[in-house]
Amino acid sequence: MQSKELRKRSFFATLAAVFWSFVGLRRLADYEKDVTSFNPFYVIGAGAVGVGIFIAVLLVVVKMVVA
Repeated sequence: MQSKELRKRSFFATLAAVFWSFVGLRRLADYEKDVTSFNPFYVIGAGAVGVGIFIAVLLVVVKMVVA
């Protein structure tokens, strides 16, 4: 029988899960575990970091292509 105790995950575990979600490679079992264990503020922060990194990479690629 599964324990009803919810274990909160660290920010870095949240960051890794958000990264894999951006890539689109997340297993259903991991997703179901994430839904019950993530801190919503960590998810928002990790998403903001991921978007910032994505935009920075796009800017670097565009500058390299244009130069």
